[in-house]
Order: sequence, then C-alpha cells, then structure tokens
Amino acid sequence: MPCPVPDQSRPGQPGAGPQRAGPPSPGQPGADPPGEDPPGEDRQIRVLVVDDHPIWRNAAARDLAEAGFDIVGTAGDGAQALRVAAATRPRVVLLDLNLPDLPGPEVIRGLLAADAGIRILMLSASGERQDVLDAVTAGACGYLLKSAQLTELVAGVRATAAGQAVFTPGLAGLVLGEYRRLARDPGPPAGSRPAGGRAAGRAGCGPGPAPQLTDREAEVLRLVAKGLTYPQIAARLTLSTRTVQNHVQNTLRKLQLHNRVELTRYAIAQGIDEDGSDDE
Repeated sequence: MPCPVPDQSRPGQPGAGPQRAGPPSPGQPGADPPGEDPPGEDRQIRVLVVDDHPIWRNAAARDLAEAGFDIVGTAGDGAQALRVAAATRPRVVLLDLNLPDLPGPEVIRGLLAADAGIRILMLSASGERQDVLDAVTAGACGYLLKSAQLTELVAGVRATAAGQAVFTPGLAGLVLGEYRRLARDPGPPAGSRPAGGRAAGRAGCGPGPAPQLTDREAEVLRLVAKGLTYPQIAARLTLSTRTVQNHVQNTLRKLQLHNRVELTRYAIAQGIDEDGSDDE
C-alpha cells in the first residue's frame, strides 16, 4: 500500500498525542467491559492497543477512537495485554513488539492460544528483518512501522479486521522472500532466533502476506533489476511498453513497494536478477 512521507508535525499522527486537544483518551491501563458494539462499520471493530510508552499508547488509542473504532482497552505490557484481551475479546490487537516483560512473539502466541480468531497487527519502531519474521511466524497478520501516517494506521487496522495481511512498504517483499526460502529449505535461516511453536499460518489472516508473482511478472522484474528500460524490456519480450508498465505496477502492488529502486533492491536481495540469461 502507498506509504507517504510522514508529516511529523501532523497532530493526528501516532506519537503526537499531546499536540492537540480532544476527548479524554481511552488509553488508561485497563479495559472497558464488553458490551454491545456501537453502530457504524468501524464501531463494530473492537481494538485493543498495547504499547509500553504511554504517549504512543494514548495517542494511538485516541486517534483510532476518533476514526470510529471501538477501543475496548489498552495495556502497557504483555501480561496485561493477555488479561485485557481475555476480558474484552477484541477483534484486533495493535501490538508493540518490544514490551518490558514478555517478547512480542510470546505475547502473540498467548493471544492466539486464548482466542484463535483474534487478529494481531504489529506497530513497531523496528523494521529489522528478524523482528518482522519472528512476529509473522508467531501469528501476526501484519507489521507497520511507527513512521506510518495516521491514515495508513487506520486503513491497516480496518484491513486486519477484514483478514488481510498488512505491511509497511518493503516488508511484504521481505516476508515473501522468507516464504520462498522455506519452500526450498524448511529449516531456519542461519543465525535466526527460534520461533517457539506456532508455524507461519496466521489464524484469520487470510492467505499469505503477499501473493506469488506470475511467470511474466517475474521475468519483467528480473529485467528491471538488470537496469533495462521499459522499451528495452518490451522489445526483449515482444510486448508493448504499456504492458510492461502494467506488469511492473502489478508487481509493485503485490510486493507493497513504491518504485523501481525498491523493486530492484528486492530482486537483488532475492537473487531474482541472477535467474535466466540475457543472451538474445
């Protein structure tokens, strides 16, 4: 999905909570008792916000409430998150990765063990490869960075509730690459941390985090990574330039990337640029 450059001065962005007035924050530790959902599509989506930093936690809870979601509670650590989730049965848990008491993947597994239908969206400052893979392997539906704009966060929570995989641009390609590696070699990558139980299937999250590319899309991607222009690719594959552009746009959308630079980086990281031959 598109990820505009965050406007750090935007008061509605998570983390900018104190900069604007609004209704009392729902971000006090604890939870509202379960009850009848208010009217409205987003009001049917019950959300639990978990973050150990009060400013982030309160701002995210407030902004999501103002966007129309039903914030059933907040928590500042993993143990509290498990208790509040059990009491309120949220549909979506917005979860920080680094909590003071329990590792994020352990909290994910605990939430899913108690309610297999719960959907978990990570909101973290870390975009490290292993952190992302650990969260997804534990059962998270998606992973957003805290640099996300409010509009992206709102759309991400809504998509997660609908069972869709949600990733900050670039991270979907990373996860897809790991899935491809696992298809070739089921063992863990060298230096990886143990996943600790739950396999990569994410309950209620729909299909994998990013769809497979078609053979033609992969072929176009390989040539893009080698630096060929659209007209050059079109001539090589006997296609129109417009068709090549369409394949590139479809690939960007599938991998949730922004442009040819990110696409090339992804192809090189996955070794796609080394596949096949350039000989006429």
